[in-house]
Amino acid sequence: MAHVTREHLDRLLEQALLADDHSSLARRLYDVALGYSSGDVSRASILVLAAEEWRAAGQPARALECFQRAVEDGGESLVDPRAGIADTLFELDRPDEAREVIEAIRAEGGITTATSHTIAETLVAYGDLRSGLEWVTQAVLASDEDDPEHEALLRTRYRIRVDLGLPEDELDALVS
Repeated sequence: MAHVTREHLDRLLEQALLADDHSSLARRLYDVALGYSSGDVSRASILVLAAEEWRAAGQPARALECFQRAVEDGGESLVDPRAGIADTLFELDRPDEAREVIEAIRAEGGITTATSHTIAETLVAYGDLRSGLEWVTQAVLASDEDDPEHEALLRTRYRIRVDLGLPEDELDALVS
């Protein structure tokens, strides 16, 4: 069992970036998660990173498995792994299941701004601009200016509103 530090993960990510090999990084991250005993980063977060790398490698089924394991692990993660599950289900052309996952997240409440942002971007990517706007607007209203996601949320919201042809409003005016 291994103690995982942020530095260890950063080195793995750096090496993979240089090699441009998402599959290899996904496997290495998954192995790190399997051998995890403690660390600066939770096992769930490592599994989410592995899942994102599997998606980047064009292997959404493996990504889905990692996201599921992250949910089962229950550890802390910046973005709820179920948001990744929903995105991957859309990618696998299973939109009804994806929407069920998103609705379960909404019903549960306590959603982080990062999770809301991810869900908004997913919905927009798969053509549901109105729902994406709803998610990002709720996140903007729930966040404050010192939230690291706040500015990005405002920019995403503005971009969606422009795509929808909506006039600028008071929140759009806050985009810097």
